[in-house]
Amino acid sequence: QVRFVESGGGSVQSGGSLRLSCLGSEFAFSSLPMSWVRQAPGKGVEWVADISISGDTAHYARFVEGRFTISRDNAKYTLYLQMNDLRPDDTAVYYCTPRDLGITTLPGAQGTQVTVSS
Repeated sequence: QVRFVESGGGSVQSGGSLRLSCLGSEFAFSSLPMSWVRQAPGKGVEWVADISISGDTAHYARFVEGRFTISRDNAKYTLYLQMNDLRPDDTAVYYCTPRDLGITTLPGAQGTQVTVSS
C-alpha cells in the first residue's frame, strides 16, 4: 500500500516561509509523478504544483508561481514544497498525492496545516 506522510506545516506571518516535506513508501515513490494539493476551510481541494519522476519538470498553479518551489529527492523518498512570501490565502491543509490520481487526497491522509496570519 502506498502511503505518504506530510510534515513541516506551521503558523507564520504574511511574507514568511515554510518548507513542507512528504515522505513516501520506499518502493513506490521513485516511480510516481507527484503533486501537492491543498484544502482551505470550507473549500474544495485545489492543485498547487506537480513534478515529474526525475524532478526535471514542474508545473505550478498561477496563484503560487514565483513563490513556491516543488522538488524531490528520490534517494530519500521525499517530496518537498518550499513556500516563500506566504499570504493569508495560502492558509490550508497541504497534502502530497500521486499526480495521476488527480486533484484529490488519499484515503486517510493527514496532511500538514499551514496557517498564515496578516
